[in-house]
Amino acid sequence: MLDGLLAFGRSIAHFSAPSVIGLALLASLVGVVIGALPGLTATMGLALMTTLTIKLPPDQALLILVCTYVGSIYGGSRSAILLNIPGTPASAASCLDGHALARQGLAGRAMGIATTGSVLGTLIGMLFLAGFTPLLGNLALKFGAYEFFWLALFGVIIAGTLTGDDPLKGWIAGIAGLFVATIGQEPMYAHERFAFGVRDLAGGIQLVPALVGAFGFAELLTAMRERQAPVRVNPFDTVVPRLADIVRHWRTIVRSGLIGTGVGIIPGVGEDVAAWSSYAAAKRASKEPETFGKGSIDGLMAAETGDNACVPGAVIPVLTLGIPGSAPAAVLLAAMIIHGVRPGPLIMVENAQFVYDVVAMMLFATLGILLYGLMLTRLLVLVLRVPQHIIVPIIFVLCTVGSFAIAGRLFDVWVMLAFGAIGYVLRHWGYPMAPLVLGIVLGDLLEKNLRRALVLSDGDLTPFFTRPISAVFAALIIGTIVWKLLRLQRRSVRLAA
Repeated sequence: MLDGLLAFGRSIAHFSAPSVIGLALLASLVGVVIGALPGLTATMGLALMTTLTIKLPPDQALLILVCTYVGSIYGGSRSAILLNIPGTPASAASCLDGHALARQGLAGRAMGIATTGSVLGTLIGMLFLAGFTPLLGNLALKFGAYEFFWLALFGVIIAGTLTGDDPLKGWIAGIAGLFVATIGQEPMYAHERFAFGVRDLAGGIQLVPALVGAFGFAELLTAMRERQAPVRVNPFDTVVPRLADIVRHWRTIVRSGLIGTGVGIIPGVGEDVAAWSSYAAAKRASKEPETFGKGSIDGLMAAETGDNACVPGAVIPVLTLGIPGSAPAAVLLAAMIIHGVRPGPLIMVENAQFVYDVVAMMLFATLGILLYGLMLTRLLVLVLRVPQHIIVPIIFVLCTVGSFAIAGRLFDVWVMLAFGAIGYVLRHWGYPMAPLVLGIVLGDLLEKNLRRALVLSDGDLTPFFTRPISAVFAALIIGTIVWKLLRLQRRSVRLAA
């Protein structure tokens, strides 16, 4: 314990030069901007920053990348709260209650809550990164193909359960997302599916254009149809996080921090699953679950704490196993290798100080998002006062540019427009968008591990239900479906009576 504190102190001292602190703050700001802009993901931001930091010393380059990573995951909540457009997939859960609070004139308070949750979630994840890296890294080794299959399915089921009043519509939307994920070349033999001879479809549907279309363009179509009056921001609405919110929801903060860190440790899952899992746990534990999706502070706090706690959690398998916990963490892993760091099981033997260097980088990134969360919030709240006829074309341009910038393909713009139209129709009929997008996110993970598991078991389904972790996930999924169906049946009986 004492050795760890001394090592952490050395790392803090190493990064305390004014020029290095300036780089950390600048990188955090870049991350917040990238996360806030629809269509620009943390993965893209890290990839771009990796190319810009090749010539820098390794410690400074990795500091910039870590700060960009943390800042971009946090920055997605800005557009999620103000515009109901998640800047990153991880902030999709924040749309449900964050934007509802903004529509009630509490945009400043909502972003203060998001800032609080993000900072505390990152700090909780940092504690695990510093103190339990070897132990928690070994836990990830227990997940095989069977467990990853159930985990992906669990994410879709939970998202369908949480959004909207009818879980059946949520599950239908989630299954539709899983179907969209199968478009293109299948993962084992690269055989084309559902491409219908269209060359662009053979490459599959990219997540970001689908996300921007379903949440962004569909929102614009809805706004143009309903012609909503400009939102009045409460002049007494403070952007400073309230101590009462922290004290009242401390259980949610701790629970979501633990869930987010745990999800981050599992390779290949990511911040979006952490946010939804934390949101689900908060709703189940809440005494007022009916307020979720309508402006619940508890729900927003859970989502923001969970996805940001996932960031240091996702770095744990990177350092201990050399396996990324999420897509941005995969870019960070590649950058570490480029700069001469060898992540893996031997890192605690060969370069234990580097683990504490990463913890110190996370701390500087956390200070950065706290600073910018308080400084930039009032400026971002002004977006709500912009007349609709001005902001709609601006957002449309951002959606278009963000979709095109991913791969430079005009096809992605058409995907964004198509998903916007589909999302508009589905919203009109009461189908939620979050399960649809999450199905696209998790579809590849689900399919690859299903096929891998069937190959390992020679087509036998028994291991899916007999392995301990798989059995737990299967029981949770079946129990959730049965419980929700029984509740629907009881509600139908009450309405009929």
